[in-house]
Amino acid sequence: MKMTLGKRMGERMGESFFVPFRFGVLIVLLFLVQEVFRIDLAFLGIFPMKIKFLHGVLFSPLIHGNVLHLISNLIPFLVLGTSLYFFYDKVADRVILQCYLFTNLIVWFAGRPYFHIGASGLVYGLAFFMISLGVFRGTVKSIIISFITIFLYGGIIYGVLPTEKKISWESHLAGTAVGIVSAFQVSRKRKISSF
Repeated sequence: MKMTLGKRMGERMGESFFVPFRFGVLIVLLFLVQEVFRIDLAFLGIFPMKIKFLHGVLFSPLIHGNVLHLISNLIPFLVLGTSLYFFYDKVADRVILQCYLFTNLIVWFAGRPYFHIGASGLVYGLAFFMISLGVFRGTVKSIIISFITIFLYGGIIYGVLPTEKKISWESHLAGTAVGIVSAFQVSRKRKISSF
């Protein structure tokens, strides 16, 4: 018996949510450890051009300063990450990895000299990937997804500019650049989705 479209879509949505959800659980668990044991984990962040804080390239997106910081990164990451795996599953792992690592490396090389923490660079990378892919690929599907992303997260464009001292606009700008470059790279692939 053939699976109904609704059931297939539901299963695909569940599969698409799996990777972002696991990452989200890790972020929340680290935040709870920080709060319950009153440990400041900011030392796991990126401190630019300091070799002893190079580990921040791997750990900084997992660390958040407060509940508002956590929620403002976690919810968009879950939405954008799930959308990425749902619509562009064949390139999703690559895009997540590039937005995660390259964004943080850029911040390590070019950020202001203080600890940069939080997943906002990754969020910016994913958002600008989804937006830019519509421009570079030009298919009806990618353009619609691009417009929906702009509708939901178009306001993040202002976060690329240096507005507040305590906000790492460098992470936002680096994520934006990596997202756009990633979109350009995968736009030339013939098949980026199995859906």
